[in-house]
Amino acid sequence: MMDDYNAFSRRRFLKLSAGLTALGLSGLWAGRSMAAVGASDYKALVCIYLGGGNDGNNTVVPLDATRYAAYQSLRGSLALAGAELSTPIMDKSGNSYALSAGLAEMTGLYTSGHLALVLNSGMLSQPLTRAQYLAGQGAPSNLFSHSDQSSQAQTGNPVPNGTGWGGRLLDLSGETGNLAALSVASPALFLQGQTVAGNTIAPGSNLNLSGMGFWPKAAADARRQALDAILTLDGGNPIRSAANRKFSDGLKLSDTLKSVDSKLTPLTTVFPSTAIGNQMKEVTRLIRIRSGIGPGRQVFFCTLGGFDTHSAQKWAHNSLLSQLSQAMAAFYNATVEIGLDTQITSFTQSEFGRSLQPSGTGSDHGWGSHHMVMGGAVRGGIYGEMPEFALGGPDDANNRGVWIPKISTSQFGATLGYWFGVSEADVALVFPGVEKFSSGNIGFML
Repeated sequence: MMDDYNAFSRRRFLKLSAGLTALGLSGLWAGRSMAAVGASDYKALVCIYLGGGNDGNNTVVPLDATRYAAYQSLRGSLALAGAELSTPIMDKSGNSYALSAGLAEMTGLYTSGHLALVLNSGMLSQPLTRAQYLAGQGAPSNLFSHSDQSSQAQTGNPVPNGTGWGGRLLDLSGETGNLAALSVASPALFLQGQTVAGNTIAPGSNLNLSGMGFWPKAAADARRQALDAILTLDGGNPIRSAANRKFSDGLKLSDTLKSVDSKLTPLTTVFPSTAIGNQMKEVTRLIRIRSGIGPGRQVFFCTLGGFDTHSAQKWAHNSLLSQLSQAMAAFYNATVEIGLDTQITSFTQSEFGRSLQPSGTGSDHGWGSHHMVMGGAVRGGIYGEMPEFALGGPDDANNRGVWIPKISTSQFGATLGYWFGVSEADVALVFPGVEKFSSGNIGFML
């Protein structure tokens, strides 16, 4: 049978499509760029989702004396120091920072200008102050909930509506191929558009069918032809017809993967043998397959879990960041090797950050966090502002260092969307409410 993840993705597609119709959202896109011709070049976006809530406070650390002293005092036993920090890096104003030592490879990419750090970003409905938040004005619903804020991060909307912002970007691009929206981990709401539906491909898989690998080949071909014929039958049941179409699409995708994959020459880039390393290696393979076909757009979803660090955070977080850094660096090197580094941009996302004040040997659910954007088209540097390290201060949602974001998810995504090819007139279709913020372009893309 087809890959279980892909089957679930098809069921999700049917469910979400019905939900869009029920919500009356389908007309929103009528007459817009979805009807436009396809792109004249190739580009890909790769989302690396850090499941559990990545601790931005121990991802990027300011090194100037005043802020580091405040950080070290309030962070307590979780504060990074000495060899736990990478080589110092500078922003454009000459301020000094350091990444976690686990992100050693990312420090090198930052220095070479191919990595941007976006500070204190997260889900917002509108620009928000501490006073407004405490008064119950304008905050997204269900903050600090893994499931709710995961949906918000992937939909780019404080009130999720059944589509993800990666899928909506593809809708506007006019891309319709079955290699457009791909998860190499598990089915992702991020990839669901109004017309585009995500496929899930496990690393190293070509979505082979069971029962088709016997001899002689003529008998196997006859069985496949019979299956194709069955899938064209119209029994008058719309649910069965939709399922048959998705199954047929899966078979076509499998055929494409097998026919093109055999023609790819091995790369010299070596990927780490970790879960995220294997995912990034698979993304590279799928990019090579699709980019070789011609102009178009791809959006990918990868995941690395384990960031819900309520205990034993120091060693666990460093280990996770080390896995992430090695996989991302290998991926960047591979994009250079295949000559597509300026056409591929990868970025991190997570449902929320974590509290500055520790809770035992870990930290609790936060809000704003810091994210990385990597690629040959990235304008390297540090964007946004580090929150003020003061419990109950102007950037704290409570009294534990839970940072109120200054850069919204919609601003972050819109900046990538402009590079991807979305027009200024259409960006609000992908990110409703982005017009409430001072700028929809943070500036980290060339």
